[in-house]
Amino acid sequence: MTAARLLALPDQEQELATLDENHLGRMTLGDRRLEHEVLEIFARQNSLILKRIVGAEPGPVAAAAHTLKGSARGVGAWRVARAAERLEQAATQADEDVMKAALVELEAASFEVCAAIAVRLGAHPDKSGSEAFSHPARAC
Repeated sequence: MTAARLLALPDQEQELATLDENHLGRMTLGDRRLEHEVLEIFARQNSLILKRIVGAEPGPVAAAAHTLKGSARGVGAWRVARAAERLEQAATQADEDVMKAALVELEAASFEVCAAIAVRLGAHPDKSGSEAFSHPARAC
């Protein structure tokens, strides 16, 4: 398989999925343990980057969004990647209103993909009913 095929952008049907399992499988060479590890790392990184972005100046927001965009593309979280790209562009232009809207979109896409990751990794909401998952590395 060529590098171009591994990094190809998704078709429209795959982009509608919260997490592109075909892309993830190609990137992890079908190794479920590697997939598990990569998804946990992505979930942690996603959470950290979102915390960094909130209230930050446009320069650091653009850099953090760029990082998240690449990571999201790596695991097949296409909606997160697209939202991060919009935020990156808005921050580069220092457009506060567009940044706010892009951040709302990114937070929604991130929540959705983190829930999908938690389900895929077998995490369950804790007994108190909170949104925190039983394994902190799986909570976004």
